[in-house]
Amino acid sequence: MEKQVFDYIICGGGASGLLLANALLEDPHFKAKKILLIEKEDKNSNDRTWCFWEKSPGNFDGLLKKTWASATFKSEELHIDFKLEPYQYKMLRSKLFYTKIHLKIEAAQHLTLLKAEVLEIKEDGAFTQLCTSKGIFESQKVFNSIFNPNALYAQKKYPVLKQHFVGWFIKTKTPQFDPEKVFFMDFDIPQEQQTRFLYVLPFDEKHALVEYTLFSEELLEKEEYETGITDYLKTKGITNFKIEEKEQGNIPMSCFPFEQFNTPSLLNIGTAGGWTKASTGFTFMNTHRNVDRLVSFLKSEKPLNQFQTKNRFRFYDLLFLDVLLKYNDQGSNLFHRMFAKNKPLTIFRFLDEKTSFMEELKILSSFSFNQIRWFLSALVKRVF
Repeated sequence: MEKQVFDYIICGGGASGLLLANALLEDPHFKAKKILLIEKEDKNSNDRTWCFWEKSPGNFDGLLKKTWASATFKSEELHIDFKLEPYQYKMLRSKLFYTKIHLKIEAAQHLTLLKAEVLEIKEDGAFTQLCTSKGIFESQKVFNSIFNPNALYAQKKYPVLKQHFVGWFIKTKTPQFDPEKVFFMDFDIPQEQQTRFLYVLPFDEKHALVEYTLFSEELLEKEEYETGITDYLKTKGITNFKIEEKEQGNIPMSCFPFEQFNTPSLLNIGTAGGWTKASTGFTFMNTHRNVDRLVSFLKSEKPLNQFQTKNRFRFYDLLFLDVLLKYNDQGSNLFHRMFAKNKPLTIFRFLDEKTSFMEELKILSSFSFNQIRWFLSALVKRVF
């Protein structure tokens, strides 16, 4: 079968693939480049909900479902309400995002969207070749966002937790919610020897997304998540409501070095490239930032495996996952200490990887003596 050659090929048309495609379309430097985007599904539904905090204005403000200026953190012994300024917490649903970028792709002369399944990715010297259900394609610059978990789960060196959840979009009969405040984490629920919390995003006084979320190794039966939501709503006096929509997710949390699979002509991106923030499971904004860096890097014409995303924050995330894996029943207490001893916005800046080393030491010192011992033990095992 005759192969076709492109300057850039993007495998996968989910968030990371479309963010990269959009960035290449918006930069005049790449106008003369021949680009191919391969996606096997029609991306035209709300199959994803992405939440993130950022300063406004942002690149996606016109597509947002909702923004919040205030937030709440709660554990069994702590209840904190705080302003997010200068940040806003933002929700983006995937349908509008897909539609906007697909319209850009349709209008572009130099980017082709191919509906096909990628069957095999082959290394061929300085080129990477893609065998698909619609033909063979080749490029010196291939970006793969198709996540293959086999290598991740076949190893034991790097812990693998999951952020897994079930969410209900509900409508209550009477006003029940403060539409200006997001419940960022509510740990005041039975922990069942794990790390469990509720996440509540109100759209108005009667509509909200309520998610039952865990950071743990194993998934639950769907009924257990839904029972958790029902029980939580009962504690808030919410028994009369309608479920308008449901969502379910499972996001890998790991510091596994996915970059080891990159080559001069192949770069793994998004979850496939380890771009999920390992300590939180947040992916969308982390990917957006990495795409901005990647676009600048591409102008240097360097081999793709020279693109680096590793920094000291990944090591912090690794230690946190080491501790959370061993002491999963103590997750609520770890987050409790962080929020009790630090300004919430400092924690957000830390998760954004924008804090100084001294600020990071202060966050570490906020843990109890035993908790600090857990982190130091994890550090010793990693270093020695």
